[in-house]
Amino acid sequence: MNHSVHNKLVSFIWSIADDCLRDVYVRGKYRDVILPMVVLRRIDTLLEPTKHAVLDEVKFQKEEMDAVELDDEPLKTASGYVFYNTSKWTLKSLKNTATNNSQILLANVEEYLLGFSDNVKEIIKCFNLQSQIRHMAEKDVLLEVIEKFVSPYINLTPTAKEDPDGNKMPALTNLGMGYVFEELIRKFNEENNEEAGEHFTPREVIELMTHLVFDPIEAQLPDPLTIYDPACGSGGMLTEAQNFIEEKYPVADGKRDIHLYGKEINDETYAICKSDMMIKGNNPENIKVGSTLATDEFMAKRFDFMLSNPPYGKSWASDQKHIKDGSDIIDSRFQVTLADYWGKTATVDAAPRSSDGQLLFLMEMVSKMKTPAQGILGSRIASVHNGSSLFTGDAGSGESNIRRFLIENDRLDAIVQLPNNLFYNTGITTYIWLINNNKPAQRRGKVQLIDASLLFRKLRKNLGNKNCEFSPQHIAQITQAYLDGKGIERTKDANNDPMGIASKVFDNADFGYYKVNIERPDRRKAQFKDELIAPLRFDKSLREVMEYLYNEHGDKVYQPEFLQAEQKAIVSWCEENDISLNAKAKKKLLDDKTWQDGRLLVELANEFKKTITQEYSDFNQFKRDVEKVFKTVAPEILSDIASGKRKGFYTSVVNAVSWYDESAEKVIKKVVKLKQDKLDELLEYLGCEQSQLADFGYFPSNNVNEYITYEPSSDLRDAESVPLTYSAKDADENTDNSEIHQYFLDEVKPHVDEAWINLDSVKIGYEISFNKYFYQHKALRTITEVANDIIALERKAEGLISEILGIELAKA
Repeated sequence: MNHSVHNKLVSFIWSIADDCLRDVYVRGKYRDVILPMVVLRRIDTLLEPTKHAVLDEVKFQKEEMDAVELDDEPLKTASGYVFYNTSKWTLKSLKNTATNNSQILLANVEEYLLGFSDNVKEIIKCFNLQSQIRHMAEKDVLLEVIEKFVSPYINLTPTAKEDPDGNKMPALTNLGMGYVFEELIRKFNEENNEEAGEHFTPREVIELMTHLVFDPIEAQLPDPLTIYDPACGSGGMLTEAQNFIEEKYPVADGKRDIHLYGKEINDETYAICKSDMMIKGNNPENIKVGSTLATDEFMAKRFDFMLSNPPYGKSWASDQKHIKDGSDIIDSRFQVTLADYWGKTATVDAAPRSSDGQLLFLMEMVSKMKTPAQGILGSRIASVHNGSSLFTGDAGSGESNIRRFLIENDRLDAIVQLPNNLFYNTGITTYIWLINNNKPAQRRGKVQLIDASLLFRKLRKNLGNKNCEFSPQHIAQITQAYLDGKGIERTKDANNDPMGIASKVFDNADFGYYKVNIERPDRRKAQFKDELIAPLRFDKSLREVMEYLYNEHGDKVYQPEFLQAEQKAIVSWCEENDISLNAKAKKKLLDDKTWQDGRLLVELANEFKKTITQEYSDFNQFKRDVEKVFKTVAPEILSDIASGKRKGFYTSVVNAVSWYDESAEKVIKKVVKLKQDKLDELLEYLGCEQSQLADFGYFPSNNVNEYITYEPSSDLRDAESVPLTYSAKDADENTDNSEIHQYFLDEVKPHVDEAWINLDSVKIGYEISFNKYFYQHKALRTITEVANDIIALERKAEGLISEILGIELAKA
């Protein structure tokens, strides 16, 4: 749709709200009337030409057939659509026969609405239109609103018309109606100071997506074929894809058999989409309302093509109860099978964080792909995402698992970066993901990244956040870059700034990495000091409030009745000091056991202090000495504690009175004696030679086949990301080391000799960084250039000052 026509139509509809509803609704509620009336008028105009045929069919069924209930099919045939209206009214006739009696008009309008087929009644229900009609009738503005919508100066039909002044009014296509609908929502929400809602997809983006999906297989398109959009909104993506196929790839023997499917959670946009499906002649029953994530509406269906612009940055917390049971994923759509570092496969979660569900929609589409055995071509998907889908989530997270699954199963075909400010309701960077489970031979094992962020033309007037668009030439250029599947170097303009399109092709493994922990030994000193013993009295998570109560009330806190009596005072003190206590923390604070355990820890530590007084630099010896004393004093001090739980008190005390010191001895975890079979098993597991065991935390002792392992320091632990394709720094070096081991030898060992690899911590992750792959360095300007600019600005400023003051400044 031409942007000027689009703006003119939106302005006309907006004026209806201002002219008729100003004194009846607050501005934020205008949408409740205007949006359904736009749809109603659109349907009404289509049924006007066949009104008499439908009424004749109603008369025939009632009088000739003695029908108690009307037969749908003949009525649909008579109307020419999959919907109809059996009342004698149209919006024009309602307007033309209206009197000053608003109650008569209301009765006629309600009769008109009740005359619609059930599929239209569902749309009316979604819009809650009947209650709005009654409210307008009560306020005497119903007739005025109807008059505006049947005005000859507005065209909501899919055919071109002329207004009374002879001016042409273009047809309103299904996609054009989507534009109008989205712009109205944006304007209404701005007036109501609300967010702009879901991202409506501009026509040129849809056109690009359809080219990318259909052009590579234009000679092999199946007939019939199915298209699915799990977040279909007003249906623009579906109907535009249908139009594209019918126009670009016609079949010799007539119209291609295309079936459209979709689901939409918003009642208003669902109503728009369903009305468009009916008007277009598609099956409206294939459009469902509700949450795609909560309910797998098309569980048994598989689709040839899927195109979607799912909501991004939107929470799916309300759907979690349908997807997760506690921390476990229970919906198979959001589970994948992946192998760990050693090749052992397991079913893992493929669900992103609850604050952003866009990748769930992608997995919904992936679950609906036909295998090449089911459909000759398999399935192809184009989905719009923001940048978080590329890199959010660490190795092993749901987001990373999704990327890993798609790439390792060779389904990610290409990603296209789009310009900023291309969409109406967001200015952020967006990307088109292309998924294909039947890649041609030359693209297998590869992923193409196309940076089209600099390829756009500016709009003369912004449409919301949208200030640019793709031209047909841009779409052709991006499509051709994808079809060629080759690298393209970006060009530069006269100022050495990058311009145009860039493309790079990567191996699948280039995006993967191992996330592994590099450990360093803990070194601890220890001594029973009063300042270290005192905090043992208090639970760490409740220290502030417990310390206050003890200092305020002393040993009274060890009386259960005291804690209960002071409960309200304790809660009030916490509130005054901005300390938040949830139910679990509150219960723990008021539990006598919490206080008694702390008292016992202090008593035990003080008992140790009587005989162990010096400072230790060897924590291993310190624990041995404390262990001896513990065996003698524990039965008395911890007499009320079960023997199996006493060790925990010992551990809490020795940890509390020790601290890290790099000059101290390493803390030994254990000493292991490895027989040859166990040694061979360990070497195979680690993938190293016996001489390299220290690199994995097994340090040889003075005894044969005996190794020392050390306690790792959590504060010194580093997590390293090792590329799956990492190789030795020295390209000429032949090595059988794994990528992780080689990285450790190159990047860690030279700097921290006592570090080791914790191979059990390894997770595999995948991320994609357009900035890293397409970054182009631009040299800074020289000092001379900067200085010349500063001098020029100073001279300009002097000239302005002299002009303002009316004086001539002395020349230097």
